[in-house]
Amino acid sequence: MAERMLKFVTVPQQGPDKRDAAARRTDFDEIYDSFAPARAAQQASRCSQCGVPFCQVHCPLHNNIPDWLKLTAEGRLEEAYELAAATNTFPEICGRICPQDRLCEGNCVIERGYESVTIGAVERYITDTAWERGWIRPAAPRAENGMSVGIVGAGPAGLAAADHLRRLGYAVHVYDRYDRVGGLLIYGIPNFKLEKPIVLRRWEQYEAAGIVFHLNVEIGRDITLADLRARHESVLIATGVYKARDIGGPGVGLPGIVAALDYLTASNRHGLGETVPDFASGVLDARGKTVVVIGGGDTAMDCVRTAVRQGAASVKCLYRRDRANMPGSMREVKNAEEEGVEFVWLSAPEAFLGDAAVTGVRAIRMRLGLPDASGRQTVEPVEGGHFSVPADLVVKALGFDPEDLPDAFAEPELKVTRWGTLKIDHRSCMTSLPGVFAAGDIVRGASLVVWAIRDGRDAAAQMHAWMRQNAAIAVAAE
Repeated sequence: MAERMLKFVTVPQQGPDKRDAAARRTDFDEIYDSFAPARAAQQASRCSQCGVPFCQVHCPLHNNIPDWLKLTAEGRLEEAYELAAATNTFPEICGRICPQDRLCEGNCVIERGYESVTIGAVERYITDTAWERGWIRPAAPRAENGMSVGIVGAGPAGLAAADHLRRLGYAVHVYDRYDRVGGLLIYGIPNFKLEKPIVLRRWEQYEAAGIVFHLNVEIGRDITLADLRARHESVLIATGVYKARDIGGPGVGLPGIVAALDYLTASNRHGLGETVPDFASGVLDARGKTVVVIGGGDTAMDCVRTAVRQGAASVKCLYRRDRANMPGSMREVKNAEEEGVEFVWLSAPEAFLGDAAVTGVRAIRMRLGLPDASGRQTVEPVEGGHFSVPADLVVKALGFDPEDLPDAFAEPELKVTRWGTLKIDHRSCMTSLPGVFAAGDIVRGASLVVWAIRDGRDAAAQMHAWMRQNAAIAVAAE
């Protein structure tokens, strides 16, 4: 191991090549190139193989990161992929969109000054290589077990559960209200972070494995939850959260003020070759416009960088805290700044200006106060700190809340928490309805894709245990 690993003292951190900002502003292609094999092995060899791998501890999936880094350094890529796929349903996606600077790489124990291992880029390299060499094949179960499950939602949580349950021999049916599989992976995340063929090939793989997708099917409109419970031995609700959080203030209803997901979905659908009326009419197209995005998370970063690529005249991001307190990835902030986005820190909107349409945002300067109960610094307005920012397109990227599922599903017995998320037994992942489980953002609240994958896998394991127990009870009763 000494020959192959612990090279962080002699080999500097070097990520994959990144396209020049001037070039990437003009298209939606991914901005990072793939590692060349020699560089991937070299960067993997920087791992210190520490006794307590904090990268693994702080990964929601607890990926075996030091092990597959060592295998990569040794050129044993097929084994590296098998190890990565053992804990992660979509390593090629997490390698692209996970905020590694906040998770695995941000907790690397290599001393400051030597910099962390480029874990995400190596993970992407391993899995892209596996796809290219045909190592990833449909997961056919050894035997069918005669039972079926219904999964509501074809996003990362639902797909992770579907994959796990199909491998165990269940007939898996996935219901989704959209026309493509992937959820926010397709409609919410821009191409420059995740090109759509990467998601769509998983769809093809799952269909080849026997998973049945029922698309353009909305629960409560086209079929009821009661119908699903009658059709399947168990049901998983993994719908995610899509309801945009709103903002108050005078003028908030003016034309030209749009929700982040509406804006990103229109852009992604346009990129997929669809005709999107609100995009074609210019309502959701930033071309030539003065754009202001309100928010500081990764969705806000997706919006500002999308506006740049659409040809906006200028793009500003208003956030009420400072750079150090942003919830989004610092890597994404840096990429946005390179592409010409201006950040207006410690600024909160108070009102929206305009008559027939929005023409600007009136904001107030903020300052950081004392920490609250969570330990995060509060913010308070600066007296006399009012200012205005011109805008003819304002995008609200303030996060997402769950829809009212008991009403939408016509199931009043489906219990929710005070935050509107589905209430589950966290040991079994089961909701208040017997045989109905839930996972992902609809339980956790708006969160990361990697957490949705973790929740989907956990819920699938609990569903399997519950169905096996019920089947055993039924056999005993006979």
